[in-house]
Amino acid sequence: MAIATRRIQANGFDFAVDEAGEGDRLALCLHGFPESRFSWRFQLPLLAQLGYRAWAPDLRGYGETEPKPQDVASYRVERLMEDVAALIDASGAREVTLIGHDWGAGLAWTFAANRVRPLKRLVIMNVPHPGVFAEHLRRSPRQMLRSWYMAFFQIPGLPERTMTADGARAIRRAFLGMAVDKSNFTSDVLDRYAADARRPGAMTGMINWYRAAAQSPGKLAGPWPRIETPTLVIWGEADAALGVELLDGTEAHVRDLTVKRLPNVSHWVQQEAPEAVNAILSGWLAAER
Repeated sequence: MAIATRRIQANGFDFAVDEAGEGDRLALCLHGFPESRFSWRFQLPLLAQLGYRAWAPDLRGYGETEPKPQDVASYRVERLMEDVAALIDASGAREVTLIGHDWGAGLAWTFAANRVRPLKRLVIMNVPHPGVFAEHLRRSPRQMLRSWYMAFFQIPGLPERTMTADGARAIRRAFLGMAVDKSNFTSDVLDRYAADARRPGAMTGMINWYRAAAQSPGKLAGPWPRIETPTLVIWGEADAALGVELLDGTEAHVRDLTVKRLPNVSHWVQQEAPEAVNAILSGWLAAER
């Protein structure tokens, strides 16, 4: 099915949203860093075929969504959850499935745990539950080393200059360097992400997600309410930034949990292995119905 881009006014922002399908069953897809709504290009048509109205917005600070606040406080998780709630309200949907990858998955975990809006289903890709992540960071020097970039992003100004230098070469390398199968990261795809990152104010907005999280470390540890929403976790096992051991302990935070692991697939799971991811999504969502 065709993907169309529309503008959605919500929570004081003008969100750029890619849409496929129609109806009052919403599948809201939240992207990660350093991506955009474009990262869901393989999933939106599938979700539409399954009977959903599928939305993939450029999240606050990213892509074509405006404005792009430059202060760190605007990227606290409370503000980000307000965006998700406002998008759901703007959709008018009677039923919501929330799908997230990377930072979008972290936001989805938090939104579901706090029960900001009722969710029918939750799908998480390659990000651990925040409480599990906090526990592993405390006891795992290896994961601390893998997460070195989070400390680098706290430096004022330097990360922005580094990530956008030389035509946003670092953005391009983030995908090509981590991907196992690089075939879906063609030059035009990398150009799209590089151009989005170089939009005025975008890089600061994108990195401010990390800065805001670092300013509230206690929230990562919890306590976390148990998630009652049926939850699917899809995990590429060849993730260079987040070890597969970060799945351990997730069941303590989720009542109804399904985990699907994909060997030899990197962090960019839904883009690198869309056929496998879509098959898992299709089967799980159909079974849940």
